[in-house]
Amino acid sequence: MTLKLVDHPSPNFDERNCRRPVDMVVLHYTGMPTAAAALERLSDPQAKVSSHYLIDEDGTIYRLVPEDKRAWHAGTAFWRGVRDVNARSIGIELVNPGHEFGYREFPAVQIDALIALLRDIASRHEVMPGNYVGHSDVAPLRKEDPGELFPWRRLHAAGFGRWWAADFKVSPGAPTLRAGERGGAVLELQVALDKIGYAIEGSGIYDTHTEAAVRAFQRHWRQDQVDGVSDAETTSLIHHIAEQMTVRRISSARAG
Repeated sequence: MTLKLVDHPSPNFDERNCRRPVDMVVLHYTGMPTAAAALERLSDPQAKVSSHYLIDEDGTIYRLVPEDKRAWHAGTAFWRGVRDVNARSIGIELVNPGHEFGYREFPAVQIDALIALLRDIASRHEVMPGNYVGHSDVAPLRKEDPGELFPWRRLHAAGFGRWWAADFKVSPGAPTLRAGERGGAVLELQVALDKIGYAIEGSGIYDTHTEAAVRAFQRHWRQDQVDGVSDAETTSLIHHIAEQMTVRRISSARAG
């Protein structure tokens, strides 16, 4: 697919000021009624927000900030030990009204354009599968985009991001865990969420942060249930994805 790139410069950026290379892609939805409104806001110096790219529902890609600059898209965020997510990431906004203005499925042509753009980005930056994330993954207490309708499985099929293996099964005896619970099973869940990348402390208490991380995980990997309750399937999936992340880290370390 040929990229339909339109330059629409935003003044909202600064220097990356980071010795580490770009190794993360953060996906957002615009959460505004129209593409025009989103472009205006992302280019408004008073708003102090931006992204590197915006993809309209017809597949048009707007280039707002050069990739070698830090766009202001993630805000206060964390992923896999990284606190200045903006300094290490490419931010991509997808035009969609979002949960406030009529959340809807992302058109196929829009996702086609996203995949083509990700392939283009991958020619310049090395992004590991576990570092293709949503805004809700890096800021689960504040954000819910790109949401439970975003086709993460299709991105994985195209070579971007993690998904569960074909032989995944719910673990026998996997517990259902929810807010307020305490104990070893909660601690194991928190350790697994930390391995995936979420900002979680191993307290053994199913607190607000744990509930938010579980809800963000569900938006990404268990999209038919987004309630913050880690039932047997969610619990099994969290441990399954955490194991994939761990294997990838070990393999990468050996390769290096």
